Amino acid sequence: MCTESSSPCCHGTNTPSGDSRPLASESYKSAVEDLNGLQTNHDIVQMIRASGGRMNEYSIPEFEAFMEKIGYRVEDLDRLNVIHVTGTKGKGSTCAFVSRIMQQVDSPRRLKVGLFTSPHLIEVRERIQIDGKPISEELFAKYFYETYNRLRSKTPPLRKVSPMSPDMPMYFRFLNLMAIHAFLSEGVDVAVMEVGVGGQYDSTNAVRKPV
Repeated sequence: MCTESSSPCCHGTNTPSGDSRPLASESYKSAVEDLNGLQTNHDIVQMIRASGGRMNEYSIPEFEAFMEKIGYRVEDLDRLNVIHVTGTKGKGSTCAFVSRIMQQVDSPRRLKVGLFTSPHLIEVRERIQIDGKPISEELFAKYFYETYNRLRSKTPPLRKVSPMSPDMPMYFRFLNLMAIHAFLSEGVDVAVMEVGVGGQYDSTNAVRKPV
Protein backbone atom coordinates (compact mmCIF):
# COMPACT_ATOMS: atom_id res chain seq x y z
CA MET A 1 0.00 0.00 0.00
CA CYS A 2 1.06 3.60 -0.41
CA THR A 3 2.97 5.27 2.41
CA GLU A 4 2.83 8.84 3.59
CA SER A 5 5.61 11.37 3.56
CA SER A 6 5.60 14.48 5.70
CA SER A 7 6.62 16.78 2.86
CA PRO A 8 6.95 16.55 -0.92
CA CYS A 9 10.32 15.97 -2.52
CA CYS A 10 11.29 18.12 -5.46
CA HIS A 11 13.08 15.79 -7.81
CA GLY A 12 11.12 16.92 -10.86
CA THR A 13 12.65 19.34 -13.32
CA ASN A 14 11.26 20.50 -16.64
CA THR A 15 11.95 18.17 -19.52
CA PRO A 16 13.27 19.95 -22.64
CA SER A 17 10.64 20.53 -25.32
CA GLY A 18 10.38 17.64 -27.73
CA ASP A 19 12.18 15.19 -25.44
CA SER A 20 9.67 12.92 -23.70
CA ARG A 21 12.30 10.83 -21.93
CA PRO A 22 12.44 11.29 -18.15
CA LEU A 23 15.60 13.01 -16.87
CA ALA A 24 18.07 11.02 -14.80
CA SER A 25 16.62 12.38 -11.55
CA GLU A 26 13.07 11.67 -12.69
CA SER A 27 13.02 7.99 -11.90
CA TYR A 28 10.16 5.75 -10.84
CA LYS A 29 11.51 5.80 -7.29
CA SER A 30 11.62 9.60 -7.14
CA ALA A 31 8.15 9.78 -8.71
CA VAL A 32 6.73 7.60 -5.92
CA GLU A 33 8.49 9.76 -3.33
CA ASP A 34 7.06 12.96 -4.84
CA LEU A 35 3.63 11.37 -5.13
CA ASN A 36 3.67 10.37 -1.46
CA GLY A 37 4.29 14.02 -0.65
CA LEU A 38 0.81 14.76 -2.01
CA GLN A 39 -0.94 12.65 0.61
CA THR A 40 -3.89 14.30 2.33
CA ASN A 41 -2.51 15.77 5.54
CA HIS A 42 -4.08 16.72 8.84
CA ASP A 43 -4.24 20.44 8.03
CA ILE A 44 -6.30 19.85 4.86
CA VAL A 45 -8.73 17.58 6.73
CA GLN A 46 -9.13 20.24 9.42
CA MET A 47 -9.77 22.92 6.77
CA ILE A 48 -12.52 20.81 5.21
CA ARG A 49 -14.14 20.32 8.61
CA ALA A 50 -13.86 24.02 9.45
CA SER A 51 -15.53 24.94 6.14
CA GLY A 52 -18.51 22.78 7.01
CA GLY A 53 -17.83 20.69 3.93
CA ARG A 54 -18.00 23.63 1.53
CA MET A 55 -14.45 22.91 0.33
CA ASN A 56 -15.78 19.67 -1.12
CA GLU A 57 -18.21 21.62 -3.29
CA TYR A 58 -15.24 23.05 -5.18
CA SER A 59 -13.65 19.64 -5.81
CA ILE A 60 -14.85 19.10 -9.39
CA PRO A 61 -14.36 22.71 -10.56
CA GLU A 62 -10.87 22.58 -9.03
CA PHE A 63 -10.15 19.34 -10.87
CA GLU A 64 -11.25 20.95 -14.13
CA ALA A 65 -8.87 23.85 -13.40
CA PHE A 66 -6.05 21.36 -12.86
CA MET A 67 -6.92 19.74 -16.19
CA GLU A 68 -6.62 23.14 -17.87
CA LYS A 69 -3.28 23.67 -16.16
CA ILE A 70 -1.81 20.51 -17.72
CA GLY A 71 -3.23 21.33 -21.14
CA TYR A 72 -6.60 19.59 -21.37
CA ARG A 73 -10.26 20.55 -21.52
CA VAL A 74 -13.10 18.64 -19.92
CA GLU A 75 -14.35 17.85 -23.43
CA ASP A 76 -11.15 15.87 -24.03
CA LEU A 77 -12.49 13.21 -21.66
CA ASP A 78 -15.13 12.36 -24.27
CA ARG A 79 -12.34 10.94 -26.46
CA LEU A 80 -11.73 8.26 -23.83
CA ASN A 81 -15.22 6.71 -24.03
CA VAL A 82 -15.24 6.41 -20.25
CA ILE A 83 -17.07 3.58 -18.52
CA HIS A 84 -17.64 5.11 -15.08
CA VAL A 85 -18.13 2.59 -12.25
CA THR A 86 -19.56 3.60 -8.88
CA GLY A 87 -21.22 1.91 -5.91
CA THR A 88 -20.44 0.76 -2.39
CA LYS A 89 -19.17 -2.80 -2.91
CA GLY A 90 -17.34 -4.56 -5.72
CA LYS A 91 -16.33 -1.53 -7.79
CA GLY A 92 -12.77 -2.76 -8.29
CA SER A 93 -13.85 -6.26 -9.33
CA THR A 94 -16.46 -4.84 -11.69
CA CYS A 95 -13.85 -2.56 -13.28
CA ALA A 96 -11.49 -5.51 -13.76
CA PHE A 97 -14.26 -7.61 -15.36
CA VAL A 98 -15.34 -4.77 -17.67
CA SER A 99 -11.75 -4.05 -18.68
CA ARG A 100 -11.23 -7.72 -19.56
CA ILE A 101 -14.49 -7.91 -21.50
CA MET A 102 -13.64 -4.80 -23.52
CA GLN A 103 -10.26 -6.30 -24.42
CA GLN A 104 -12.09 -9.27 -25.95
CA VAL A 105 -14.57 -7.24 -28.02
CA ASP A 106 -14.78 -8.51 -31.59
CA SER A 107 -13.98 -5.48 -33.74
CA PRO A 108 -11.90 -4.74 -36.86
CA ARG A 109 -9.00 -4.10 -34.52
CA ARG A 110 -8.46 -4.94 -30.88
CA LEU A 111 -9.46 -2.12 -28.56
CA LYS A 112 -6.82 -0.49 -26.37
CA VAL A 113 -8.37 -0.38 -22.90
CA GLY A 114 -7.31 1.84 -20.02
CA LEU A 115 -8.17 1.12 -16.39
CA PHE A 116 -8.01 3.57 -13.47
CA THR A 117 -8.76 2.01 -10.11
CA SER A 118 -7.83 2.18 -6.44
CA PRO A 119 -6.33 1.32 -4.06
CA HIS A 120 -3.23 -0.63 -5.06
CA LEU A 121 -1.93 -3.76 -3.34
CA ILE A 122 1.82 -3.64 -4.00
CA GLU A 123 2.79 -0.86 -6.40
CA VAL A 124 1.02 2.36 -7.26
CA ARG A 125 1.42 1.51 -10.97
CA GLU A 126 -1.44 -0.97 -10.47
CA ARG A 127 -3.87 1.97 -10.40
CA ILE A 128 -3.18 2.91 -14.03
CA GLN A 129 -3.34 0.00 -16.45
CA ILE A 130 -3.50 -0.44 -20.20
CA ASP A 131 -4.75 -3.70 -21.68
CA GLY A 132 -4.81 -5.38 -18.30
CA LYS A 133 -1.24 -4.53 -17.30
CA PRO A 134 0.09 -1.76 -15.04
CA ILE A 135 2.01 0.84 -16.99
CA SER A 136 5.78 0.30 -16.83
CA GLU A 137 8.02 2.09 -14.35
CA GLU A 138 9.43 4.12 -17.25
CA LEU A 139 5.99 5.22 -18.44
CA PHE A 140 4.88 5.94 -14.88
CA ALA A 141 7.88 8.25 -14.35
CA LYS A 142 7.33 9.86 -17.75
CA TYR A 143 3.66 10.68 -17.25
CA PHE A 144 4.11 11.49 -13.58
CA TYR A 145 6.69 14.20 -14.23
CA GLU A 146 4.95 15.57 -17.29
CA THR A 147 1.90 16.10 -15.08
CA TYR A 148 3.85 17.19 -11.99
CA ASN A 149 6.04 19.71 -13.78
CA ARG A 150 3.13 21.30 -15.63
CA LEU A 151 1.29 21.74 -12.34
CA ARG A 152 4.34 23.25 -10.64
CA SER A 153 5.09 25.62 -13.52
CA LYS A 154 4.19 29.28 -13.02
CA THR A 155 2.82 29.48 -16.54
CA PRO A 156 0.05 29.28 -17.37
CA PRO A 157 -1.29 30.41 -13.99
CA LEU A 158 -3.68 28.07 -12.22
CA ARG A 159 -7.30 29.23 -12.32
CA LYS A 160 -8.33 29.52 -8.67
CA VAL A 161 -11.90 28.42 -8.01
CA SER A 162 -11.92 29.80 -4.46
CA PRO A 163 -9.44 31.43 -2.04
CA MET A 164 -9.13 28.01 -0.36
CA SER A 165 -8.29 26.15 -3.57
CA PRO A 166 -4.97 24.27 -3.35
CA ASP A 167 -2.05 24.91 -5.68
CA MET A 168 -1.49 21.17 -6.18
CA PRO A 169 -3.97 18.30 -6.27
CA MET A 170 -3.82 15.74 -3.52
CA TYR A 171 -2.78 12.10 -4.01
CA PHE A 172 -5.93 10.63 -5.59
CA ARG A 173 -6.73 13.66 -7.71
CA PHE A 174 -3.18 13.76 -8.99
CA LEU A 175 -3.30 10.11 -10.05
CA ASN A 176 -6.64 10.76 -11.74
CA LEU A 177 -5.06 13.62 -13.71
CA MET A 178 -2.05 11.48 -14.53
CA ALA A 179 -4.25 8.61 -15.71
CA ILE A 180 -6.16 10.95 -18.03
CA HIS A 181 -2.87 12.28 -19.42
CA ALA A 182 -1.51 8.75 -19.89
CA PHE A 183 -4.67 7.42 -21.53
CA LEU A 184 -4.97 10.33 -23.95
CA SER A 185 -1.26 10.18 -24.79
CA GLU A 186 -1.34 6.41 -25.33
CA GLY A 187 -4.48 6.62 -27.46
CA VAL A 188 -6.73 4.28 -25.50
CA ASP A 189 -10.09 3.53 -27.11
CA VAL A 190 -11.98 2.95 -23.85
CA ALA A 191 -11.17 3.95 -20.27
CA VAL A 192 -12.73 2.15 -17.31
CA MET A 193 -12.67 4.50 -14.32
CA GLU A 194 -13.56 3.62 -10.75
CA VAL A 195 -15.03 6.28 -8.48
CA GLY A 196 -12.88 6.95 -5.42
CA VAL A 197 -14.06 7.78 -1.91
CA GLY A 198 -15.22 11.28 -2.86
CA GLY A 199 -18.73 10.18 -3.78
CA GLN A 200 -20.69 13.08 -5.24
CA TYR A 201 -17.57 15.26 -5.16
CA ASP A 202 -15.16 12.63 -6.51
CA SER A 203 -12.81 13.97 -9.16
CA THR A 204 -13.79 11.18 -11.58
CA ASN A 205 -17.18 12.93 -11.83
CA ALA A 206 -15.52 15.46 -14.12
CA VAL A 207 -16.48 12.96 -16.83
CA ARG A 208 -19.65 14.44 -18.31
CA LYS A 209 -20.48 11.90 -21.00
CA PRO A 210 -19.73 8.38 -19.78
CA VAL A 211 -20.75 5.68 -22.24
